[in-house]
Amino acid sequence: MGAVRWIIYIVLLVGLIGALVWGYQEQQEKNAVLIKAENNYQRAFHDLSYRVDTLNEKIDTVLAMNAPDNVSPQMTDIWKITSEAKADVSQLPLTLVPFNKTEQFLNNIGEFAYRVSIRGLDDDPLSDDELNTLSQLQDQSNEIRRDLRTIQHEVLSDGVRWMDVEVMLATNEPREDSIINGLQTVERNAESYDTFDDSVGLSAAERGDQEVEIDGEEQTEEDIREIIRDYFELDNEAELVVTETGEGSVIPMYNASFDTEDLHGYAEITRQGGHVLSYLLSRDLDEANISLHDGMNEAQQLLEDLDFDDVKMVESIQYDKVGVYEFVHEQDDILYYPDSIQVKVALDEGDIIGLTAKDYVFNEQTRTGRDFEATLSEEEATEHINQSLEVREQRLAVIENDLGEEVLAYEILGTIDSTTYRVFINADDGFEERVERLKQSEEVYN
Repeated sequence: MGAVRWIIYIVLLVGLIGALVWGYQEQQEKNAVLIKAENNYQRAFHDLSYRVDTLNEKIDTVLAMNAPDNVSPQMTDIWKITSEAKADVSQLPLTLVPFNKTEQFLNNIGEFAYRVSIRGLDDDPLSDDELNTLSQLQDQSNEIRRDLRTIQHEVLSDGVRWMDVEVMLATNEPREDSIINGLQTVERNAESYDTFDDSVGLSAAERGDQEVEIDGEEQTEEDIREIIRDYFELDNEAELVVTETGEGSVIPMYNASFDTEDLHGYAEITRQGGHVLSYLLSRDLDEANISLHDGMNEAQQLLEDLDFDDVKMVESIQYDKVGVYEFVHEQDDILYYPDSIQVKVALDEGDIIGLTAKDYVFNEQTRTGRDFEATLSEEEATEHINQSLEVREQRLAVIENDLGEEVLAYEILGTIDSTTYRVFINADDGFEERVERLKQSEEVYN
């Protein structure tokens, strides 16, 4: 009996040690994910602050210039910097903090700089109105630069974490926070300059100012709770937090976050109609058991169930144990890339772990009409590509150009050596709108 008892003790002890080691490893992995997210947020914000600094200096330099030959390269740099700054903003956890006026400010500068940089300034120099507009943009960038520097100082001196702010916003806690208050100040300063004369090359982005009306009855917070529990099959024990988006949101929505024993989720649901526009589920994934193609079938079935029956898959890629699929609207044999939907499928069990359909819904609700016609033929379009590109496929597609305008283009898929590229040639004038190197499935390292 004594020997048996000792064996039992040893087995229990080994089991306890194993559980502790497993728990420690799980906690370390979660901490690593949080640290990576925090580092990404910090990097994006500090990059944004640096770029607005540089932007302010560039505009100041242009205002002091006289030679047109010097102005054009500077305006090209300004356009490039604003594009990078907008990318930085998109990486910050600003879902629940309206920041559209600041994004509009960056868009205004970028659009103005682009239009100026591509025209012949020797024959058509900057007008007095354009110089006045540039001066206004310089004043605004200076204010925003100071605001961002203030936030940066407080973040560094007080050790404020963006992850804490994200949790605070998601759980609707009192919002007395240096980052939140600072961003609201930035937004107020951006709003004070949000109207420009369209004659000088600036236009208010319709997307930033237009509120979308979705079909269906208005939902209360309690209605949204029921929708979430039913949609994700949550029991009453699941922790569920629902908050409403602030004023200025393009699509009035509720944001929901929930936790179960083995699942964490985040979802966006329209206030009108209670439609689930996007969600992301996080759980431990096992080894992939289904192919990328099988995952595509699951993604297509989801979109059929949601009545997205006019879409076509344009790209699929595997990231380790997850398949990511992009679908776009198709009409009259033309693909509309602005109307996109992204679906993520876990390749261990084939379940959907991510959906993003906001762009599709926005464009479906706001676009009044489309009338595109190609001037160039397919053969003429291929004359405008790199002749080293071996063409594999060609089709018509609508994309957004660098000014955010929709244009009809020939989408040409081809290869150079073993690398696949996607080239968009304007179907009206043959301009090379965009060149993309298509991603390959991510290599798995053990």
